[in-house]
Amino acid sequence: MSRAATNLQIDSARLWGSIHETAQFGATAKGGVRRLTLSAEDKQVRDWFRKACEDAGLEVHVDALGSQFGLRKGRDMSKLPVGIGSHLDTQPTGGKYDGILGTLGALEVIRTLNDAGIETEAPICVVNWTNEEGSRFAPAMMASAAYVGDFTTDDILSRKDADGTTVGQALDGIGYRGDKPVGFQKLGCFVELHIEQGPILEAEGKTIGVVDSGQGVLWYDGKISGFESHAGSTPMPLRRDALATLSEIVLAMESIAKQHGPNAVGTVGEAVIANPSRNVIPGEIAFTMDCRSADGAIMDGLDRDLRAAIAEIAARRKVEVTIDLVWRKPPTHFDAKLIAAVENAAKTLGYSSRRITSGAGHDACNLNTVMPAAMVFVPCKDGISHNELEDATQPDCAAGTNVLMHTVLAIAGVAS
Repeated sequence: MSRAATNLQIDSARLWGSIHETAQFGATAKGGVRRLTLSAEDKQVRDWFRKACEDAGLEVHVDALGSQFGLRKGRDMSKLPVGIGSHLDTQPTGGKYDGILGTLGALEVIRTLNDAGIETEAPICVVNWTNEEGSRFAPAMMASAAYVGDFTTDDILSRKDADGTTVGQALDGIGYRGDKPVGFQKLGCFVELHIEQGPILEAEGKTIGVVDSGQGVLWYDGKISGFESHAGSTPMPLRRDALATLSEIVLAMESIAKQHGPNAVGTVGEAVIANPSRNVIPGEIAFTMDCRSADGAIMDGLDRDLRAAIAEIAARRKVEVTIDLVWRKPPTHFDAKLIAAVENAAKTLGYSSRRITSGAGHDACNLNTVMPAAMVFVPCKDGISHNELEDATQPDCAAGTNVLMHTVLAIAGVAS
């Protein structure tokens, strides 16, 4: 690599400006961002991003699920592009950095290489994946999942939001149903920059997280069928209380996750009482469960112990409980060579780093099933994410983007 490339640094002020400029699309009163996928606000940021990519000389295409691909040509176009990017959609009460940093950081890498007049051997492709968050449509990370073949395009296009709008209708509504088939843009590998969404880097004073794995996920839909009866006249021993049953299930999940810890977590995130009333014992409840671990054997143990605990609780309380496993994503173990490239870039640039497991799911985790992939983490304040208080510093965002750029240069090669 030339000396100019070795010493290259991104434009920190330009990156920071892009982050805050795009934060206006869906800005909330509390300083966060509400930019649900395929919404009017999503169209605004997509239009901005497309123009910025074209202004940077990228050849931009959109696939049938709305994912945006910006290609920067390399000297050797027979080589598959190095993919970089993330997503631009947010949670209903999201922040300015989750996903956005990775996508705008990828754009900044291109801008910096252009400014320096550096041509890479392999091409580079910047990607904005549709619906990573899953806050409007399920599943989360749906576009990258379809890209790797986990779902068909037609399946995803037919998915509906809470109002009954399909993905296909939403794409047409904002003009982002692209003319390219899903998977048209082949990638040789993928590297994703992201805020940690956890407290470890900040607590340890580390600038860069070298992500070597991602947690596997178990998602369940549950239903408790007890018996509705009068809150005043039904003796305690004769009750078949669905909510009391759920309370035991929640505590059992917490206990089981702790028993399998420290590399296991479990959450009941949703619960809906059917026909609730102040003076009626709840008879039916629908609920969800989310269990995660980076160890497949621990995931099996969580599933086994959880089912046994629920069966015991249901029998003792004389209620019926059904749980359906609606999604199982195995743990991700990222590519060793790419992990080493990220680690080496951080070391060369003088940033403190540590190996880290991603607690959240990311598009890179899906892509890792069909190509080498890796991730770069930077700290976020107090580990807060999926919240309007989400925050990160300009120096950390720049550091992560510098590591992303030098990782890309190491993979793509600098044309001589």
